[in-house]
Amino acid sequence: MRTRLLLGLALLSTGLLAGAFAYGAANLVPTFNAVPLDIRLSFHTELMKMNGITMQAAMGVSIVSSLALTAVTRGRTRLLAGGAGLLALTSLLVTRFGNVPINSRIKDWAHGSAPVDHTEILRRWEIFNDIRTAAAVVAFALLIFSALRTPARD
Repeated sequence: MRTRLLLGLALLSTGLLAGAFAYGAANLVPTFNAVPLDIRLSFHTELMKMNGITMQAAMGVSIVSSLALTAVTRGRTRLLAGGAGLLALTSLLVTRFGNVPINSRIKDWAHGSAPVDHTEILRRWEIFNDIRTAAAVVAFALLIFSALRTPARD
């Protein structure tokens, strides 16, 4: 029962994380690029205020539940859960050390003016976003594969 609950929690949290990042990559980023820069900066700043708590929580629960699942399983399930946990950790680290510092700069730009090289900086943010999105989606896929391949056991 404990293993099934951990798998369910890992699937739910990692699925929410992957879904949020995928939605952002597919819908928000193209919208950011379609509107004038001042609107993008204002919206991006407000969005990051809201995302700060929810996305960190999703990443944290994804990491902890996947790694806890790793601790209570064996064999291939352990490898898949461990891989999912490491990929969820990757999404957290890329966010913390890639996207967040750029978000801080964007916040400053929204209250002043963007530097001449803002296009390159925003492109770097998008690359970090693509990396964390891919990591979260693959983490979710590993957990789905784990759930489908064998029934979870205590």
